[in-house]
Amino acid sequence: MKKNTFLFFLFISLSFFAQVKGNIIDTENNPLSFVSVYLNKTVTGTTSNDNGDYVLDLNKLGKQVIVFQFLGFKTLKKEINITSFPFELNVQLEEESVQLTGISISTKDNPANQIIRKVIANKDKNTDKFAEYTANFYSRGLYRIKDAPEKFLGQTLGDFGGGLDSTRSGIIYLSETVSDIKFQKQPKRFKENIIASKVSGRDNGISFNRAEDANINFYNNNVELGNDLVSPISTNAFSYYKFKLKGTFYDEKGKLINKIKLIPKRKNDRVFNGFLYIVEDDWALYGVDVSVTGAQVNIPVVDVLKLKQNYNYSEENDAWVLISQTIDFKVNAFGFKFDGRFSAAFSDYNFKPNFTEKTFTNEVLTFEKEATEKDSTYWNDLRPVPLTKEEVSDYVIKDSIKVVRKSKKYLDSVNKKQNKLSVLSPITGYTYRNSHKKWSLSYKGIISDLGFNTVQGLNTSIGVSYFKSLNQKGKWWNAGVNVNYGLSEEKARPTFFFTKKWNNISRPRLSISGGVKTAQFNDREPISKMDNMIRSLLKRENYMKIYEKEFAKIRYSEEIKNGVYFSTSLEYANRKPLFNTSNYSFARQSKTDPYTSNNPLNSSDYINPAFSVHKMATFNIGATIIFNQKYLSYPDRKENIGNNKFPSLSVNYKKNFGASDSGLNSDLLTANIRQSLDAGNFGNTAYNVRGGLFFKKKNIALMDNLQANGNQLFFVTDTQLNSFGLLEYYKFYTNDKYAEAHVEHNFKGSILGKLPLINKLNFHLIGGAKTLFMANKNPYTEFSVGLGNVGIGKWRFLRVDYVKSFNAGIKNDGFLFKMSF
Repeated sequence: MKKNTFLFFLFISLSFFAQVKGNIIDTENNPLSFVSVYLNKTVTGTTSNDNGDYVLDLNKLGKQVIVFQFLGFKTLKKEINITSFPFELNVQLEEESVQLTGISISTKDNPANQIIRKVIANKDKNTDKFAEYTANFYSRGLYRIKDAPEKFLGQTLGDFGGGLDSTRSGIIYLSETVSDIKFQKQPKRFKENIIASKVSGRDNGISFNRAEDANINFYNNNVELGNDLVSPISTNAFSYYKFKLKGTFYDEKGKLINKIKLIPKRKNDRVFNGFLYIVEDDWALYGVDVSVTGAQVNIPVVDVLKLKQNYNYSEENDAWVLISQTIDFKVNAFGFKFDGRFSAAFSDYNFKPNFTEKTFTNEVLTFEKEATEKDSTYWNDLRPVPLTKEEVSDYVIKDSIKVVRKSKKYLDSVNKKQNKLSVLSPITGYTYRNSHKKWSLSYKGIISDLGFNTVQGLNTSIGVSYFKSLNQKGKWWNAGVNVNYGLSEEKARPTFFFTKKWNNISRPRLSISGGVKTAQFNDREPISKMDNMIRSLLKRENYMKIYEKEFAKIRYSEEIKNGVYFSTSLEYANRKPLFNTSNYSFARQSKTDPYTSNNPLNSSDYINPAFSVHKMATFNIGATIIFNQKYLSYPDRKENIGNNKFPSLSVNYKKNFGASDSGLNSDLLTANIRQSLDAGNFGNTAYNVRGGLFFKKKNIALMDNLQANGNQLFFVTDTQLNSFGLLEYYKFYTNDKYAEAHVEHNFKGSILGKLPLINKLNFHLIGGAKTLFMANKNPYTEFSVGLGNVGIGKWRFLRVDYVKSFNAGIKNDGFLFKMSF
């Protein structure tokens, strides 16, 4: 009864605030969704929802001309005489009759090619007409799921917020955003201020419907849509597309519109299928109706993604401007069947804004106060696109569920179910939660940190930790103890930690830790614990070399200014060498091929340690600068999005002092610069340069030397651009100075996509080079060529590289397999 009452009043309020409303259907009485509805000679209006319903806000009575525009259908003008509000106007649209007549271009060339060349030649002229503007923006996002699985990878998935029916199908995400946007073409800048934001069933109401993400511009050479796709009116469009003129028709203003079919030259290129609608003489976009596959947008789990844009003529600046856009998609992967739509409407354009130097800053998104707390009455007045009955029902149901699920009684009942112990809890771990008071107590199971190395043998950790959330804006603290035990070594190493974080804006974090633990000689940790265990047990190769340290450490980090990240730490440690205690392996033991020793300086020396026992204090202070960093300001957090136009720089000073042997004290300065560059249709380039120097060359302990990240594995799980492919782990280290550089370019489909037969595989060509310079050592260099996006169907997580190395006249080569996500 309450639900029906709420729906009744909701529809009453819609009718009250609606000025002109109605339903739009085709000639077969099917509802037409996302039809553009606007007042004649304006670019301000609304669009119809999935049921074909629309609401157009007008503020005066009398004669008006309402325009209904939808790609593929004849534009309809309806002259009405409004005597009172609300005014109901239902319409039926007829399909557009496209004919190959009335073409003004006379040439032996393919007429579609000539039209596209005209559009390309006039791109700057057309976009200069709206080089600056402000506008209102409305967006709605909706995800549906069908036959949702109850479990995934053994984990119960729940009811997705309560929106599923008995078949586990229904809406799992529904959101709306209304905002003011500002745009400038040169230099390219964008600013959004969110006026209202709403998410069905959620308290904070923060959606991810950003206007900049919806600003899909086909006039650019690249169209950003999950991947940089080649625009069909790009300057090099003819390298990727063929074009065919399907016909022409006249719009309501008497303008001739050309319907151009896009024919990709290669199926798996980063291109679109579908149609462009081009205005004759103006050579501007009238509409876009295209689709792409998951392979083309480099999101393999997506079956198909459809994009539709509608443009309207603005007399104010003699330009065709975007007024509405929809993105529909289908996903079918891992047992999940999704479909969804993100729709956007642009209105109230102002093409002569008064921008100042303070208009555009690095803060590209802001929220008005209480933007996420608007009530239903406010939304009904503000919303330019009416809700469907399904969407209204989802808001009602989930808002009711939200109230229930915030209650102590419900949270306690959920925790009671979650907090049940299982037979496997001692092995897999266990967490006791009190969701109402926002704390949890966790036990780390014995398999969560299981490993093997030749020093400890089979080893694992158990631990207990406590987490307490203090507010919704990122303030929390966490504390715990862990004990690591090695079966072969028969030794336990306990550690403790305490961490506190104050907010999600500058993210200040303080950590205090201590105890006894093992550490790799190379503190950059070139080999993971898991990789080392697999290699040791299967091939009797122990690449990870470790030592022990008893330590106490305090660390603090914070973003002290936008793009400037500060960190410092102080540690005091007692360092001790370790020796092999286990010779176990699944691999057959050979008398001439046992495990190597734990001494990284001499793998055949099982007696002498790599260093002598000593105590050492270590002070670090550093900063990372992301130049001109862009960021989003949400009500509860700051989200940094970087800036690929500029590199990021990291600098760190490390001072070792107070050593039991003063000769081990040292001062080290390191710096790192990295960047990822978008090369448009030709892929992207990334580089990483690192260097360092000691203030004074001294005979210090190995773990304090500058070291490169080597690799001796055939299959690599770490794909970061900071390690070498064929370099031995502890071959290159120095107590003087060094520099290393890594660069690679992913051509994506720009080369292999043009090769017959090979282009069907949808592989990406990747080339790379790496070099290393160290004092008193010959340079080391690697070159590589590889294939990315390797796999079958939606499973494309592999990368294969052929690497060739050069050092002191010695050449080496080999293949590397990597995980690539």
